[in-house]
Amino acid sequence: RLVKRVKLYTRDEPILENYGVQEEVDKALKPRVWLKSGGYLVINQTEALVAIDVNTGKFVGRGSNRLEDTITKTNMEAVDEIARQIRLRDLGGIIVLDLIDMEDRRNRNKVSQALQEALASDKSPNKVLSFNDFGLIIMTRKRVKQSLERTMCAPCDYCEGAGWIKSPQTVCYEILEEARRLAKGLTDIHQTTLRVHPDVSRTLNESESTVLEEIEAYLGNVDVTGDKSIHQEQFDFAFI
Repeated sequence: RLVKRVKLYTRDEPILENYGVQEEVDKALKPRVWLKSGGYLVINQTEALVAIDVNTGKFVGRGSNRLEDTITKTNMEAVDEIARQIRLRDLGGIIVLDLIDMEDRRNRNKVSQALQEALASDKSPNKVLSFNDFGLIIMTRKRVKQSLERTMCAPCDYCEGAGWIKSPQTVCYEILEEARRLAKGLTDIHQTTLRVHPDVSRTLNESESTVLEEIEAYLGNVDVTGDKSIHQEQFDFAFI
């Protein structure tokens, strides 16, 4: 049946870009999803579960003085987009939705019903388990295969998949502790070189200059060298 509908693509522009697919894939790999109202979702996958947070963002309501109306409208829009993102990203397992807290139980029921209706067209079995007074919804969706993120991406070698690295300030104080430890076993030091990431070098010479002074109190004059090739958390001393 499909043979007559298949045509050879001959344009110079990549096919995914021409039909806007690449742009949508790129969006689906980002944690933040903007809503039309100005609110946004933040989607985070962990080993245990998927967490989706809803925020009002820029949306403060139009022509209404009731914050509850603004929150309910944002949540209504959010659950519709959440159902779409779950399918698009192929998210499965335990999914926790952190909606904006609503005081009126009728509004919570309204949003819960909207979520279940939005999920009704999903071919993967799913179930909304609970919706508490704090705006947390716990649901499950059958995991048939790896999610889009797990399929197309790999853990970051730089942060080892944590998503965070130590700040330059933190590294500065770790260097100070190492200098204190090294000073106990070193004698007759003529020259000390400290190799660090450029951001750490900049911090030592600017906002944390007092830390550098303390380091030099232990090791004498220290020549700080910035090296882009090393990890931000890495540093090493060389002594002559």
